[in-house]
Amino acid sequence: MNRVTAWLPDRIDRRVRVVAWLSFLAQTIIIATGGAVRLTGSGLGCPTWPMCTADSLVTTPEMGIHGVIEFGNRLMTGVVGIVALLVLLSIWRLRRERRDLWTLALVVLLGIVAQAIVGGITVWTGLNPFIVGFHYVASLALVCVTTAYLVRLDATPGPREPAVPRWFAIVTHVTTAVLAISIAFGVLTTASGPHSGDADAGRTGFNAELLEHVHAWPGYALLALTVVLAIAAWRLRLPVSRWMLVLLAVELVQIAVGLYQARNGLPPLAVGVHMVLAALMAATMTVVVLGLKRPVATDAAAEAAPEAASAR
Repeated sequence: MNRVTAWLPDRIDRRVRVVAWLSFLAQTIIIATGGAVRLTGSGLGCPTWPMCTADSLVTTPEMGIHGVIEFGNRLMTGVVGIVALLVLLSIWRLRRERRDLWTLALVVLLGIVAQAIVGGITVWTGLNPFIVGFHYVASLALVCVTTAYLVRLDATPGPREPAVPRWFAIVTHVTTAVLAISIAFGVLTTASGPHSGDADAGRTGFNAELLEHVHAWPGYALLALTVVLAIAAWRLRLPVSRWMLVLLAVELVQIAVGLYQARNGLPPLAVGVHMVLAALMAATMTVVVLGLKRPVATDAAAEAAPEAASAR
C-alpha cells in the first residue's frame, strides 16, 4: 500500500491532467451515447435494471441492435466511473492542500453513482419523460463539474477577488441563468417530441411545436447577452475575453443546428448534436464564470509588482 501511495502524484503533473481531461471527455461522450439510446428507440433495449434481462446481465441476441445500443451505454457508465475513480486517486496525496480539487472529484464520483440509480429508475418507469430529462440535466451538470476541475488545476488555491467590473459579473450571471432556462425548455421540448426512446414510452402531453418556439426565445436572448459581454470583454481587455468568443461561437453553431433540426423534421443525428452542443455551451459558460475572479495577490507579489514595473 505504501508503494502504491508513493507512486501517486504529489503535485499537479501530467498524470493528473490526463485523467482530468479523460473525465471531461467521458462525461461528454456519455451524453452522446445516452442520446443515441433515445434517438434510435433503444431506451428499453435492456428492459430491466441492473440486469439487461430477467436472466442475463448482458444483452442477448434476442434483444437485437436496440439491446446492443442500450447495453453499450450502460458499459459507458462503468468507463465514466473508473475514470472518475482515477481522478480521485490522482489527487489523493494532495487532498489536504487542494481541498477544492478533492471536493470536485468526489462530487463527480458520487454523481456518477447517483446517475446510475436514476438510469435504473428511468428503465423501471418505462422511460418517464421527466425522469429522462432529469437524467440528461444531471449528466450536463457533471460535465460542468469536470470542467470546473480542469480550470481549478491551474488556479492558485486561497481567497479570490473580482477580476472584472461588478456590472460585467452581474450580466454574466444573468446570462448563465438564461442559458439554464434555455436548456430547461430544450429538455422539455424533447420530452414532448417524437424521440421518446421507445415506441411505447409516454410523453409529457405538452405541445412540442409551441415549446420549440418558447425554447428559442431564451436562446436568442442568450446570444444577444453574449454579444454584449464579448464586445465589453475585448474593449476592457478582461481575462475572460477569449472564452467569451468561444462561447459566442458555440452558441452560433448551436442556433444553426437548432434551426436546421426544427425545419427538417427533427432528424436524430441533428438532435444528438444539439444535445452535445448544449453540454459544451454549459462547460464554456462554467469557464467564463470561474474566470470572473482571480486569486488575491499576496504581500510578496504586491511588493514585487512595483519593482517589476520600474525595471521595465
